[in-house]
Amino acid sequence: MFYYVSGTVAEMEAGLAVIDCGGVGFACYTTNYSLAHMKKGSQAKLFTYLNVKEDGMDLYGFTSQAELRSFKLLLGVNGVGPKAALSILSSTTPDQLAMCVVMGDEKTLTAAPGIGKKIAQRIILELKDKLSKDQEIGAFVPDGGGAAAMPAGGTGKLKEAAAALAVLGYGAQEVNAALKNVDVEHLSLEDIIRQALKQMIR
Repeated sequence: MFYYVSGTVAEMEAGLAVIDCGGVGFACYTTNYSLAHMKKGSQAKLFTYLNVKEDGMDLYGFTSQAELRSFKLLLGVNGVGPKAALSILSSTTPDQLAMCVVMGDEKTLTAAPGIGKKIAQRIILELKDKLSKDQEIGAFVPDGGGAAAMPAGGTGKLKEAAAALAVLGYGAQEVNAALKNVDVEHLSLEDIIRQALKQMIR
């Protein structure tokens, strides 16, 4: 229903920002990271998700599309609701969440308030399963640059890095371009992902 709201930040509270759009205040539940990019009285643009419930509707807003995509992916995990998704994204950035999934890092996820080991394991398993079925990533074929002289095991690192970037909603063409000149042979998986993200996140 709403793709984004854009206007003046009228109010800010823990987990909530009110955006004044032409005299109408939209209350958007949000994350610590999105709040950190806003200032009361300044202009802001939040990409939104409308959650419809039996007893009403809640609007969620994020300063980046990557954060919104991560929020939607988390909601697709069995047992993860909006509150849990916000908690995770207030403790981890979208790129950190992506790395948690591909590296099986439960510890980082359980650092979020209200997130236990079982739900962290479910998030990792279900999102990994989703990625394994993604035809775009299955069809990912690196070309040129750092992929030209691929060492043994390098292809595995590239596939894992591509999967992490896919968690953020990037397509095969974007992933291919971002990884093209990364030194896959000498960098760790985490550093490969970080270098690729530097080129993709503006």
